[in-house]
Amino acid sequence: MDGTETNRRTCAKTEQQKMLDSGGNQSGSNDRVTLKKEIGLLSACAIIIGNIIGSGIFISPKGVLEHAGSVGFSLIVWVLGGGICALGSFCYAELGVTIPKSGGDYSYVTEIFGGLVGFLLLWSAVLIMYPTTLAVIALTFSNYVLQPVFPNCLPPYIATRLLSTTCVLFLTWVNCSSVRWGTRIQDIFTVGKLLALVLIIVVGMVQIAKGHYDALEPQAAFKFIKDPSVGQIALAFLQASFAYSGWNFLNYVTEELVEPRKNLPRAIYVSIPLVTLVYTLTNIAYFSSMSPQELLESNAVAVTFGEKLLGMFSWVMPISVALSTFGGINGYLFTSSRLCFSGAREGHLPHLLAMIHLKSCTPIPALLVCCTATIVILCIGNTHDLINYVSFINYLSYGVTIAGLLYYRWKKPNLVRPIKVNLLIPCSYLVFWAVLLGFSLYSEPVVCGMGLVIMLTGVPIYFIGVHWKNKPKCIYTALEKVTYLGQKICYVVFPQDDPSEIQPLTEKTVKSEL
Repeated sequence: MDGTETNRRTCAKTEQQKMLDSGGNQSGSNDRVTLKKEIGLLSACAIIIGNIIGSGIFISPKGVLEHAGSVGFSLIVWVLGGGICALGSFCYAELGVTIPKSGGDYSYVTEIFGGLVGFLLLWSAVLIMYPTTLAVIALTFSNYVLQPVFPNCLPPYIATRLLSTTCVLFLTWVNCSSVRWGTRIQDIFTVGKLLALVLIIVVGMVQIAKGHYDALEPQAAFKFIKDPSVGQIALAFLQASFAYSGWNFLNYVTEELVEPRKNLPRAIYVSIPLVTLVYTLTNIAYFSSMSPQELLESNAVAVTFGEKLLGMFSWVMPISVALSTFGGINGYLFTSSRLCFSGAREGHLPHLLAMIHLKSCTPIPALLVCCTATIVILCIGNTHDLINYVSFINYLSYGVTIAGLLYYRWKKPNLVRPIKVNLLIPCSYLVFWAVLLGFSLYSEPVVCGMGLVIMLTGVPIYFIGVHWKNKPKCIYTALEKVTYLGQKICYVVFPQDDPSEIQPLTEKTVKSEL
């Protein structure tokens, strides 16, 4: 960090000390205020599974089948999609234990490539990626909750927005109040999601046991509805990848993990194969009771499945989807707020966002920013175009991060790496990523171009807000006053980091010399 940045942070910390001296910390200013390590292995698995299993598995099977062209090939896409996520997660496991900072992609790219590239990822994520994703999940939640109230028509626009906003505000309050409450909600609703999918799988297996598996017989399964093409196959993988998105979110809360260098990779190794198995069996269950044509005509596959097989208990499916999305909102809020926290700590966002509550040790300012941005997106109305831009930016960030792993291996070959994956793993992922991104650019040049434009708007912001060192004194004075006011309102202070927890391990050569 440069001298000017250090001075800015020192000024903010001076204001913090004033607050403490005035009585903000009644237990003594020498008490250590840090992010609480309350995420054990079970909660870590729940964060990964809970963020992956959202509304995607209940909706995406239609898109995968449509582009794959046959039942058999769509199942292959689901299995390979999980395999690709596993490759990416192994790479993130190495990065997570080598650079054990919260913030995920942003922290790794900033450490490897420098401030500008990291800021561009942060800018696009905070500006559009996570608020849009949160807004879409919240709208899905409200639509399914209101479906029984408006069975013959779409729920009113105002009703869905009000319920979505209420849900986001409630979960923001929960996460502001306690890390433990947030993780407990994630644990409970992750179990609920898995139980809903287990119900689908069990009912489907019963159907197969009764002999209802016509669509799954090899001759019928690989009967193509339309001629396959490389572009359509790429789009099928893109649809499946949407359902698997969220596999990297545990890396956003590394500093709140108990023994991160052990539990981060363990959680990844448990969660990704489990989700892949559940997704594949769920799709097999769908095809045990629905023909390909019926599945393609359905706008909500799980609801149609429930209506066909559960009879008077068909209401279970919309409720299950609503609970699944509720847990997804909680997971996205929990992790995306840590991204704001990490960006502020690096000096790329206002320092107020790097502060945590004096008693609950939660990043309240960062959570409030995520909540506000999501509500703004909800008020905009049309989120469908934004989803396409988000998908492109998301995959671009994955590829840049994993390419950074290879560059970091070359840049610091002697760095201690508790986990060191075979080079074939990142290389295989990058080949898949390049093909998928290439066909996306070819088939949707306008959407991908807009995604790039959104990301590149961060360049002037970076040079004005971060790179420009000699700003007028009045700007720093105003920032100090805003920071001080924010501290008073939110009752927050800078956390005292443990350097051994967030710094890369000492290089072997230096260690041997010592």
